[in-house]
Amino acid sequence: MKKLVEVFEVDSKTEGLDALIGEKVLLICSAYFYTGKLVGVNDTFVKLDDPAIVYETGAWTNKAYVDVQPLHVKTWCVQRAAIESFGVSK
Repeated sequence: MKKLVEVFEVDSKTEGLDALIGEKVLLICSAYFYTGKLVGVNDTFVKLDDPAIVYETGAWTNKAYVDVQPLHVKTWCVQRAAIESFGVSK
């Protein structure tokens, strides 16, 4: 049997999406990959400046994505429920 022995609370500003505000991020979502500067986070969505959709990443070791298409607007919102994983982007 595995058992959780110690529980402690983590400050949301030091982990998760909140900690990445101001960073260029990659959001791997259920349908698309989005990249841009993370400028807002709330319970429903996240907001990206200079947003783009990454249609083909290429090798993860490459310095740039193979096919990344800027969206037609300054900001874009992505539903948090669609985000599968996230992190700092190229």
